Amino acid sequence: MSEELDGINQHLQELRKRLVRIVLVIGGISGFLLMFHAEPFQINQFTLYYPTLEPVNNMAAQITNHMRVDLVPESVQLIQTAPGEAFFAQMYVAVLVGIAVGMPVIIKELVGFIKPALKEKEINVSRSISLPALGLFVAGCVFSYNFVIPYMLDFLYKYGEGAGLVTFLNVMEFVTFVLQFLLAFGFSFQLPLVMYAIAASGMVDAGFWRKNIRYAIVIIVIFGAVITPDGTGVTMMFVAGPMIVLYVAGMVVIERKYRKKSNT
Repeated sequence: MSEELDGINQHLQELRKRLVRIVLVIGGISGFLLMFHAEPFQINQFTLYYPTLEPVNNMAAQITNHMRVDLVPESVQLIQTAPGEAFFAQMYVAVLVGIAVGMPVIIKELVGFIKPALKEKEINVSRSISLPALGLFVAGCVFSYNFVIPYMLDFLYKYGEGAGLVTFLNVMEFVTFVLQFLLAFGFSFQLPLVMYAIAASGMVDAGFWRKNIRYAIVIIVIFGAVITPDGTGVTMMFVAGPMIVLYVAGMVVIERKYRKKSNT
């Protein structure tokens, strides 16, 4: 019993160390964004940036303003209704950027923690998907930022414009809305890698995903309905549609890989 307790304590200590590293990385990046301003300068017609200490007009504020320009419909006014709301909105933005930039460290630490429980084959799989996982996370955020969020905000607030209303959007609600979808798409774009990792580790065969595609589509649609704010079904499909495509793409890649492997 004492040996089992010692083993559990060691695992908990290892988990705590790795979580502390992840928090320090995210906190360090977030703190940098909250303390420094990105000052532009020109070199051979290229615009580059260097950091200057400016906590008020910081990089998180610059990113928030950029989001306002890109995403908020022209007929909607972004406002602050209580002291400190803009600051907390900037903190949320800084943390999201910290998670995105620190994703390589997060993946490395999580894989390192579960590595002792993995077989050699599973360890090789976890190593091979680390870089694609980062790429898919960024791709999900970019897709959401450029194609999903602008349409959803414009679609939802057009009802007020049609009624002749002046629409105000609270900055905290705006930032929470945007970050919700950025994170949701960033993690949902990991779906093909999750499928590949499960199949490569031997938990299921290559045909599992095709056999259960109907159940997968139902689950994806429910997920899309849960995270979207309206009940029209239109915005839901902007979430569910790409995930279904990713599921099918992962299924095809897995089947081709195993077909090629069986022929060799």
